[in-house]
Amino acid sequence: MRSSRPAILALEDGLMFRGRSWAADGEACGEMVFNTSMTGYQEVITDPSYAGQIVCMTYPLIGNYGVNSADEESSHPWVEGFVVREASRMASNWRAEGTLEAYLKRWNIVAIEGIDTRALVRHIRDKGAMRACISTVDLDEDSLLNKARQSPSMENRELASVVTTPQIYEVAPEGPERFHVVCYDFGVKRNSLRQLAALGCRVTVVPAATPATEVLALAPDGVFLSNGPGDPASMNKEVEEIKRLVNARVPTFGICFGHQLLGRAFGGKTCKLMFGHRGGNQPVKDLQEGGVEITSHNHGFAVEADSLPVDVEVTHINLNDRCVEGMRHKTLPIISVQYHPEAAPGPHDAEHHFQRFIDLMDRP
Repeated sequence: MRSSRPAILALEDGLMFRGRSWAADGEACGEMVFNTSMTGYQEVITDPSYAGQIVCMTYPLIGNYGVNSADEESSHPWVEGFVVREASRMASNWRAEGTLEAYLKRWNIVAIEGIDTRALVRHIRDKGAMRACISTVDLDEDSLLNKARQSPSMENRELASVVTTPQIYEVAPEGPERFHVVCYDFGVKRNSLRQLAALGCRVTVVPAATPATEVLALAPDGVFLSNGPGDPASMNKEVEEIKRLVNARVPTFGICFGHQLLGRAFGGKTCKLMFGHRGGNQPVKDLQEGGVEITSHNHGFAVEADSLPVDVEVTHINLNDRCVEGMRHKTLPIISVQYHPEAAPGPHDAEHHFQRFIDLMDRP
């Protein structure tokens, strides 16, 4: 049965969408962004990189295959709010352990359906990602607009400390241990850890603020810099620690937020994209091999190519807007990609980058 409870989505520039509540009652503010994936909504909801954001799914029907514990990318959802055209109340899949509606209610996530998501996405593409507020309890448009405008901006916002692990933990390798990897948890997804474990890595996951001296004391064969939320320009202390690891010549692999932090550690700059890349259909060209990968993205910031030093090479670019999608240091064992090679949700074109990291650690 469809809910008749009204809900409003207010954008900071004054645009309003009236729809129906279909999850938890309440109110949520955050940066309004959109994701173009056709499946993988549970991975999106539980991706720590979405902390501080309200996510609109562009695919019109969401929730039809339900939810299950195996698809969670962290211990709980991180989205501030969720926006869909139509929410399926039925979970039709042999893997389903429950409905998306019940899952969002359990985690107190406010969600709205029945709005024109195509119009919303076109507006964000034209005007850029902006602050927004969803409410089922305050239906006064002026009040919601004021709340959206008073909510924090994503620029210069530090969120890694919110999502990172509070303490060190280990993930055992599948089969014999080949390498010991230290993972900086800026908002790591479980599938990244699974990918490393499948390749024979024992992974020690450490909090985002861990000093480089403590990481080096663990004698890692390599360092993995994870994805995460927020503005990389807010992470000056962490960038200084990454510089120390760079100078120690430890094989390093950064993805997404970790890629951006590496760019800043190299002396480069980062910038905020107009509406970011979020979804599973981003075309990325490998400038070394000449091929194109269809890749999974979730980022609103990017490394500025012109700001990188001469000893850092851009290895991958986005074919939609030509922004930097991959780097490598010409003399140090360091590589990074802006996108998500762990493919959660897919596609799987970029999984080979984990093997590139293994090859770095395997060199004499």
